[in-house]
Amino acid sequence: MKTVVVPKFEGFDETTQHFFTIKETTLQLEHSLISLKTWEQKWHVPFINNKNKTAEMMVDYIRCMTINKNVDPLVYYVIPKTVMDEINKYIEDPMTATWFNDTSLLGAQNKKGETITAEIIYYWMIELGVPVEFEKWHLNTLLTLIRVISIKRNKDNGKVNKKMTNAERNALNAKRRAKLNSKG
Repeated sequence: MKTVVVPKFEGFDETTQHFFTIKETTLQLEHSLISLKTWEQKWHVPFINNKNKTAEMMVDYIRCMTINKNVDPLVYYVIPKTVMDEINKYIEDPMTATWFNDTSLLGAQNKKGETITAEIIYYWMIELGVPVEFEKWHLNTLLTLIRVISIKRNKDNGKVNKKMTNAERNALNAKRRAKLNSKG
């Protein structure tokens, strides 16, 4: 969980010609599969590797990540750049000491254009026996766990499970494309 503080904000509403104040607000955020699923249910587009996310979509993702209740909806529109940078850093943080050597990845690259959605990640969890309670984990940690289980299973079985290696490679590529803002 990430806690950020949005400072008090005073502004003027041009429409109503009134001054308004938004009090200092502490947001408790979780970048998890639950947040991803909630956001995708609303927007009907994938979040991961989506180059067409608008500012409104990103504000809404922060709203979906918020776990504390009764937050003034206007707070999300006055988050300063420094706090947004902190939130983005949290979203991108791998949240693990595990790392992978790309040259040791198993399997071939996934088909181009395959999209990672919350349902695909749930499928991987079910396929690998990852408890549904892990949907509350930081999304990057969950994806790392899925990849570790897949790699360990493949090594233990002595053969490559092409479905799972493709799935793990697709997740890694989607994460990289999202981070680098590229299509390929």
